[in-house]
Amino acid sequence: MFVIPAFLIFLGAFMAAAYYAWIQPRQQVGDALGRRLRELRVRSAAGARTAGSDLVRRSSKGTFDFVGEFFTLFGLLGKLQETIDQANLKYKASTVFVLCVGIGAVAYLFFGLLGLRILSLRLVFALILGYIPIFYVNTIRSRRLARFEELLPDAIDLFNRSMKAGHNLQAGLETIAGETLDPVKMEFRKVMEELALGSPTEQALHRLGARVPIIDLKFFITGLILQRQTGANMVDMLENLALLIRERLNLNAKLKAGTAQQRLSAGLLCSMPIVVGLGFWVLKPEFIEILYKDERGSMILTYAIVSEILGILVIRKLASPKF
Repeated sequence: MFVIPAFLIFLGAFMAAAYYAWIQPRQQVGDALGRRLRELRVRSAAGARTAGSDLVRRSSKGTFDFVGEFFTLFGLLGKLQETIDQANLKYKASTVFVLCVGIGAVAYLFFGLLGLRILSLRLVFALILGYIPIFYVNTIRSRRLARFEELLPDAIDLFNRSMKAGHNLQAGLETIAGETLDPVKMEFRKVMEELALGSPTEQALHRLGARVPIIDLKFFITGLILQRQTGANMVDMLENLALLIRERLNLNAKLKAGTAQQRLSAGLLCSMPIVVGLGFWVLKPEFIEILYKDERGSMILTYAIVSEILGILVIRKLASPKF
């Protein structure tokens, strides 16, 4: 009889978390844009220009910034915020952290209302569900970096052609910002905006490397800085870098094609315990009840879940080599 109330509590908490994580950031961005447009209209109507006011970028405070300010003292949210920025998401690290804690707490209470009295097992399920927002951020980040690396050789070739035509470094960067595809186009546009606002070229390029932590991009940035400081001809080196990136991506694609059967077998092997457990839960629930109602059974189930997660991580690491 506790299933329906528990489901309603879980659904309400999930909807509240979705509101804070998805709807509210968009509303804040829309409100900030509206305020910015109103300021521009007032300024243009009055004919007055405020020197230096447009050069300052301000970060709006989120709902749970007090949590971020508390944990920033211990350096716990810096890496998370860096990951969010690299994924090009508009969330605050404090909001994601509170969302993880909220989902974990609601899941812990939800499984308790369902009759799962073993605290260790409830804690494992709560940690798994609470990690979902961070997993989402990491997935978006990985896809974006992979897309950037895929488009980087074409961007380097475009830059080289611009340099061979006699353009300077800033003109070559502007060519990349105008002629490539996202996310390369987006990131190099940020570089051009920083240069237009008076930022030194080396600092703008170093910030680009911090936003996109790809080793090939760091080589490209190093080449640009050396070319600017020494005046050396880096075109041949950048052409070799573009060729090296293409060869590595090609080798990675061949490796994935050659190991497709092994990766499929690994996926089936990892999913088999889950499928078998669900099957027994439907056909013979008394075989599964002992795993979460008995203390020894819960210990075995906790060990099995942790071992399954570790096995998936190890297999994923072995099946995804980096070149």
